[in-house]
Amino acid sequence: MNFDEFVNLIPKIENIVLPAESSHFKMVPPTRKSFAQYSESQLKQAKKAGVLALFYPNQTQETQFALILRRTYKGVHSAQVSFPGGKIEPSDKDLEETAIRETFEEIGVPVDDVQVVKKLSQVFIPPSNFCVQPFIGIVQEQSVFKKQESEVEKIIEVKLSDLINDENLISKEVKTSYSIGIEVPAFKLNGFTVWGATAMVLSEIKDIVNQLA
Repeated sequence: MNFDEFVNLIPKIENIVLPAESSHFKMVPPTRKSFAQYSESQLKQAKKAGVLALFYPNQTQETQFALILRRTYKGVHSAQVSFPGGKIEPSDKDLEETAIRETFEEIGVPVDDVQVVKKLSQVFIPPSNFCVQPFIGIVQEQSVFKKQESEVEKIIEVKLSDLINDENLISKEVKTSYSIGIEVPAFKLNGFTVWGATAMVLSEIKDIVNQLA
């Protein structure tokens, strides 16, 4: 999709009713089907994080968004593909500010360049006890990314057209902290397998774009 076409969709994106669980369930493995049954108290006690799905034009004005491959470390999300983002800090006024700040820290996009256009449906991640709030944002020009060496292994630039292409939907066996060797729905994007919470957010974005385009 041409970036001008994507920008023209923003007023509709801002006002659309989010598909939420109907999108999330498409990318949920069988062991997570009960995730919607978590109580309000569990969600309130969860740690909070904000992430940003940042869209921008490439050199040919096609719409792209940025993902990151996290470095290997001792933790639940080691070596996984995710959106730029992280946990809220005391200095952040809200999770939107968290998402923008972390995007600057992790991939170098200036805070003032980002226009947030939509708050998406939150995703609860039981293994790490995080409640993640995603946002859709745009920058008007192609950014010169600079990765945070301590946390980011690689910045992955994905065309929106690849996300909405159903041929990039796969099923893959992965090892997780809540089960071993289970089949999970996933996206295959730029050679990387994207599953879990990130895939759930991408599924909602895909459904929004398909509904409006």
